[in-house]
Amino acid sequence: MFRNDVPITPELVRQHGLTPDEYDRFRGLIGRDPTLTELGIVSAMWNEHCSYKSSRKHLRGLPTKAPWVIQGPGENAGVIDIGDGLACVFKMESHNHPSFIEPYQGAATGVGGILRDVFTMGARPIAALNALRFGSPDHPRTRHLVSGVVAGVGGYGNSFGVPTVGGLVGFHKRYDGNILVNAMAVGLAKTDGIFYAAATGVGNPIVYLGSKTGRDGIHGATMASAEFDEETEAKRPTVQVGDPFAEKLLLEACLELMASGAVIAIQDMGAAGLTCSAVEMGAKGDLGVELDLNAVPVREAGMTPYEMMLSESQERMLMVLKPGMEAEAEAIFVKWGLDFAVIGHTTDTLRFVIKWNGETVADLPIKELGDEAPLYDRPHIANTHQPVVKATDVAAPVSNGEALRKLIGSPELASKRWVYEQYDHYILGNTVQKPGGDAAIVRVEDGPKGLAISTDVTPRYCEADPVEGGRQAVVEAWRNITAVGGQPLAITDNLNFGNPEKPEVMGQLVGCLKGIGEACLALDFPVVSGNVSLYNETNGVGILPTPTIGGVGVLDDVAVHATLALKRDSDVLVLLGETEGWLGQSLYLSEIAGREEGAPPPVDLATERKTGDFVRSLILGGIADTVHDLSDGGLAVALAEMAMAGDRGATLAGADAGPVPHAWLFGEDQGRYLLSVPAAAADDLLYSAQAQGIAATRIGTTGGSGLTLPDGETIPVAELRAANESWFPAYMASQPAPPAT
Repeated sequence: MFRNDVPITPELVRQHGLTPDEYDRFRGLIGRDPTLTELGIVSAMWNEHCSYKSSRKHLRGLPTKAPWVIQGPGENAGVIDIGDGLACVFKMESHNHPSFIEPYQGAATGVGGILRDVFTMGARPIAALNALRFGSPDHPRTRHLVSGVVAGVGGYGNSFGVPTVGGLVGFHKRYDGNILVNAMAVGLAKTDGIFYAAATGVGNPIVYLGSKTGRDGIHGATMASAEFDEETEAKRPTVQVGDPFAEKLLLEACLELMASGAVIAIQDMGAAGLTCSAVEMGAKGDLGVELDLNAVPVREAGMTPYEMMLSESQERMLMVLKPGMEAEAEAIFVKWGLDFAVIGHTTDTLRFVIKWNGETVADLPIKELGDEAPLYDRPHIANTHQPVVKATDVAAPVSNGEALRKLIGSPELASKRWVYEQYDHYILGNTVQKPGGDAAIVRVEDGPKGLAISTDVTPRYCEADPVEGGRQAVVEAWRNITAVGGQPLAITDNLNFGNPEKPEVMGQLVGCLKGIGEACLALDFPVVSGNVSLYNETNGVGILPTPTIGGVGVLDDVAVHATLALKRDSDVLVLLGETEGWLGQSLYLSEIAGREEGAPPPVDLATERKTGDFVRSLILGGIADTVHDLSDGGLAVALAEMAMAGDRGATLAGADAGPVPHAWLFGEDQGRYLLSVPAAAADDLLYSAQAQGIAATRIGTTGGSGLTLPDGETIPVAELRAANESWFPAYMASQPAPPAT
């Protein structure tokens, strides 16, 4: 590790991730050469992960306000009012680079970090979700990464005691060298009991809480803002090590201390550890901060100021307390077996001063560390729109029945039961809808109110047309919440992209943000929190643009919700939404026809809202209790999933398949839902849809033990289930190749 007395050379500046211009900017700001500790501090504060220097300009265009939004972006997590004096606190964040280097600890500490973001706001976490993207199943490292990441997510969440209720798992060769691990946490708080990071009052004590500081995770934030290369394995020491049992104690101690009235401000020590948390608390409150590092609890002898300031050891908090309440606060933390130390105080100097062994090792302007961070308007190229793939130009290479068998058993659509059964999704006793449905449902306290939660994105759409892909990511989350009967309220986003210094990649980011903003505005579905993860590239090969959307909605009564399982024989199948048979960028085109091309299906935001509101009214009115939104694989895959979930067959009417039956079955037209309703309700439903200008078609009936396609072929539901359930366990049980190094 770097010593404190080494000269600041251009090579040392480069190792800290600063460009020559950025270093000159910093040196001009302080009017002298920095100390090594100061160089470390600015490298942390000005890296992409902490400063958003490539994305801040474009993030400003996102809609973030609504009457129910209590706190939008800029705090540890977003907060929305869900009524009855309660608030929902939630956020999603990435731990991509650490999870590729050390999958178990990378994923585990990703879960730990996002849980802290939520309870730092004064909320008790009630649910966790995730979105995982891995490389090609054929890549020699993929199986090892899947195994480690899933174990890490489950190991931390299960031990901490929060249910993991939903998520997604996808595979594509573009993630071979850079997987994505996005973790989301949701919590509950009183609307008048939200805690913020801004420090107030001069001379107030700054206290360190939680676990001791070690050398794990040093330069973690800087590493998260860099591309990977052949020396990636050498970055293993930058991966943090988590302890979920210590975090559970930290949660209880923090909530107890908050209830005591002692807390003025609180900040999780996440990316860049003590540096970022202290600077943000002071800067947000227009105050200075002075720290004495000799008071910091450490678990390793001989730690330097540089190491203490940049360590990303887990399960740590920083608080500003009301003066005179230190003893009461310490007693609470001692009771929970956690470290408590007064390590500094607030000042009126607007300086960030760090002392060690009686000497000043850093003295920096605190506001400028954030306000003067570089802000780039990077060149970007609008991605060329792909040509529309006509359904008539896509020949069916196999029968529709064979295509359905293959799709339902493909890595993208195969059941992820192997994954989610490693997660405890019933702990706390409030999980109403477990993983496997359109959206998870979690009861709020003793009910009857509940939350509907989903994570979604379709990366192949985002690459083909970033604006359309951004819109679709939002409406997919909105549809999933709607399909269970929830009223969508707000989103958190996790924007995963490649190297923003490449104009085409920056164009993907700008385009996706434009689409996300348009969809959020049209659906009254604001962005209240989020994370940007850039430089997801290895040896110059970037990931697919993956702006993951985490959506949250509310149900007034969890007893009134829909599921996707077919429940009765002789129900009528009703398809809502227009069907053209859109095969561009579809899974049918890639998995069956062997082509990845074309424009993605367009999104009509006005129609999405109108159709979704109609579906929600049917659920809340007791007319429909079986609903599934159509997405990957189109109508045939959606119906197969409904049949497998309900262990019940169905027959599709042949006359509705149109001139290109495989496009009608597998096209991925947007804005569609498939409903199964009692025959007595079907005519009224169709009439009501027509009166509101919503496309609605009676396409079949339920019953039997097989799924009968329009051409007359019948596939037993048991056969579909075998294909769907077998791929993942078989893949993970097969003999793995040694992980690539």
